[in-house]
Amino acid sequence: MSKPDEAETNQRHAQAMKALKAEREALMSTKTEERGLLLVHTGDGKGKSTAAFGMAARALGWGQKVGVVQYIKGKWVTGERQFFSRFPDQVRYEVMGEGFTWDTQDRARDVAAAEAAWARSLDMIADPTLSLVILDELNIALRYDYLDIHKVVEGLVRRPPDKHVCVTGRNAKPELLAVADLVTEMRLEKHPFEAGVKAQRGIDF
Repeated sequence: MSKPDEAETNQRHAQAMKALKAEREALMSTKTEERGLLLVHTGDGKGKSTAAFGMAARALGWGQKVGVVQYIKGKWVTGERQFFSRFPDQVRYEVMGEGFTWDTQDRARDVAAAEAAWARSLDMIADPTLSLVILDELNIALRYDYLDIHKVVEGLVRRPPDKHVCVTGRNAKPELLAVADLVTEMRLEKHPFEAGVKAQRGIDF
């Protein structure tokens, strides 16, 4: 059997794309609701916070204001923290953690830091000027039971109707996943750390 010529291939492609467009437009016509979303980025792969900060950049592009509460990273200087500090009128950026739990080795101190961070989170969620609030590594605080998952879920569910909230961190609890509008799991397939490569500026922090 001879291969179809390029003109025939292009015609078939155009027909397929026309059908796909019609199908897509029909689907999109049924999506009319607009409201604030609860998004969860979890999993053992890299990119959870990175994706959240990408959404922050997108919001800034539309002139929206963003709030960020970092639960774990503590005083660790990161590229995103330095970048968003350039937008003081559009970004509220609060570093509330005391560092990784294996660094502090003090559960009472970690619990107190998490509770302070959650109080700040609720303040940002209630702030009508903020369109998006990122709760970075909140899942880690919940994983170690530094916060009551039921109180956190209640606070997130009761957020203003137009408020977007993104929670990051591995090991998201089932109670949080159950009330989320979007859940993305980053799955680890391969990581340079396994080959002896340390975390690097601009890529990992």
